[in-house]
Amino acid sequence: MSRLIPASERIERARVLIQKARDLPVPADTGPRDFSFVAQVKDLLQQARDLVKFIPYTPSATSEMKSEVAAINKEAALAEKEIFHR
Repeated sequence: MSRLIPASERIERARVLIQKARDLPVPADTGPRDFSFVAQVKDLLQQARDLVKFIPYTPSATSEMKSEVAAINKEAALAEKEIFHR
């Protein structure tokens, strides 16, 4: 059985995943439209979103945590735009 990850750690891990997506090298020959590159970026960003998806619905979630989750979702959307519209 997997162990529970605290919300603060989930938020931290989500930010790391978003940064990993930003740091992926764009393929020189095909650019940001390479299917493998697109799949890797979308997978990392989806993992980040999934990590924090249910935090706002937990009874222990503070308003600060909820605002951090909203910020992560915005950051993931912004990262996707930045990565694919270079």
